[in-house]
Amino acid sequence: MKKLPMTAGGLQRLQEELKHLKTVERHAVIKAISEAREHGDLSENAEYHSARERQGFIEGRIKELEDKVARAEVIDVSTLSGTDIKFGATVTLIDDETDEKMTYQIVGVDEADIKKGLLSINSPLARALIGKSVGDTCDIATPGKGHKSYEIIGVLYH
Repeated sequence: MKKLPMTAGGLQRLQEELKHLKTVERHAVIKAISEAREHGDLSENAEYHSARERQGFIEGRIKELEDKVARAEVIDVSTLSGTDIKFGATVTLIDDETDEKMTYQIVGVDEADIKKGLLSINSPLARALIGKSVGDTCDIATPGKGHKSYEIIGVLYH
């Protein structure tokens, strides 16, 4: 069973979603199915089919989240230090072409949100950054933008 690295905050968000699905959404869809059954013929009852489809989605998501929570390997970023980039690092980069400065934290797949500066450990940029340190240059091939080069100007763990 392959472990899934994530921060404590990432695990907490997964657990909250799981709890919400089990305690709120599951009960709501069961009620919707019950109400739809009361409307008669199930073969032509769109409300019933819609509720059953929603139930299938909820149960599938619950199983997926239970699996991820069970395989979670929480990495406490506050205990990490050093100059090399690894999981949990907050990395500041400068685009060599545009001199645009950007900062990302390398996090687990389920935590990633590029708009919030959270970069998936499986992304091409994160994979290229792992093991590098301040002053190094990182070259990657990006979809749509071609070859990009970034200089690493900061690495923090907090």
